Amino acid sequence: MTVTASADITAAQRKKEVRRVVLSSYLGSTIEFYDFLLYATAAAIVFAPVFFSDLSPLAGTIASMGTFAAGYLARPFGGVVFGHFGDRYGRKSMLLISMTVMGVASFLIGLVPPASAIGSWAAIILVLLRVCQGIAVGGEWGGAALMSLEHVGGRGRGFAASFTNAGAPTGSLLGTLALALVALLPEDDFLSWGWRIPFLLSAVMLAVGLFVRARVSESPLFREAMAQQAEVDATAVDRRTPPLLSILRRPRNLLLVALGCMASFGIQTMFTTFAIGYASHSGVTRSQALMAFAVCQFVAIFTLLGFARLSDRVGRRPVMLFGLGAFVVLIVPILTLLSSGNVALVTLGFVLGFGVCQSATYGPMAAYIAEQFGTAARYTGASLGYQGATLLGAGFTPVILASLQAAAGGGTGLVAAFMIGLAVLSAVFILLAKESKDRDLSTYEH
Repeated sequence: MTVTASADITAAQRKKEVRRVVLSSYLGSTIEFYDFLLYATAAAIVFAPVFFSDLSPLAGTIASMGTFAAGYLARPFGGVVFGHFGDRYGRKSMLLISMTVMGVASFLIGLVPPASAIGSWAAIILVLLRVCQGIAVGGEWGGAALMSLEHVGGRGRGFAASFTNAGAPTGSLLGTLALALVALLPEDDFLSWGWRIPFLLSAVMLAVGLFVRARVSESPLFREAMAQQAEVDATAVDRRTPPLLSILRRPRNLLLVALGCMASFGIQTMFTTFAIGYASHSGVTRSQALMAFAVCQFVAIFTLLGFARLSDRVGRRPVMLFGLGAFVVLIVPILTLLSSGNVALVTLGFVLGFGVCQSATYGPMAAYIAEQFGTAARYTGASLGYQGATLLGAGFTPVILASLQAAAGGGTGLVAAFMIGLAVLSAVFILLAKESKDRDLSTYEH
């Protein structure tokens, strides 16, 4: 009876720790993506008149989206750096650092003077802080997803890991709501100081996030892997192949996940940047467009988790392919809804595109990417795969879409064609990859 009671207590404690880790990953990801995607929305509606006021409206929008792209260019670098040390010394410490960098950079963005005060230095400082954001979120996602995935280990790990991805729509929802509320201010007040408030709130969110994250334990799979290495050779940790080289020597999985997931980020970025601006220029107010997007973000939190749970049963690939196929079929109707000038129809367009199509591709993604790599290089591999997908699918998508719309004289035919091509290309690479939902995560090597 004593042994049984002890085992029950241990099992109960383990379940409690898993819940704490999943909550930590969710909150941490929420905070990181609040900061990162808040910038995306601000770039679509604020930064052009504030930091590029000497350019025409179209040129200012393209320049603003260029600063947005800088964050995506920095994300793979963040994945490499944080992934290397996370695979060597643990997941938890890297997550604390990444969250701190993101919170400080976002707070400082809220303090950058406008171009009218310091000229071109405003844009330079903005880009540097955006790069810091990119490095931080590049290190955040891999560690947060792995903490949940490796604590659960077996059945249900796709659902557990998806809470990291659920942080993206949650953070974006909070950021959108914050920006929508301050957008109710008079235009001059909004552009001069109102837009800064959501960025300054990052300091409060950072304090909460660090408090929660500091209380979780290190990944058990990582601890076991390090113990096994130490038993083989006391110096093995120092002599083993760097995680990055281990991944690059056999890059097939890295390329498949990066190219297979890029359309998901293209769709995400289309709605967080282009679609909001497109809707607000087609008959609804800026605040209405933001609120419609906020509704779809709320829906996406639950649909994303639902699709992830479904992927634990039927597989990652079928669910992700469904999302891409639905998007290809619905993209033209969605764009029509966004241009309707009717708030309800605009909201429906956002929900169909983001809350359904993108969520089906994004929900299983955390597990899908991480399952492709062994424990020794999983942080590096997962981070590079994810950040590579964001760079390919999202880094320049806002600039491309704005340029295609301009080339079409304001029409969206070229926009739809580009997004369909991106979705079809990703579907091909998902089909080339192997199903991973039943893969053994205890494998040490890549």
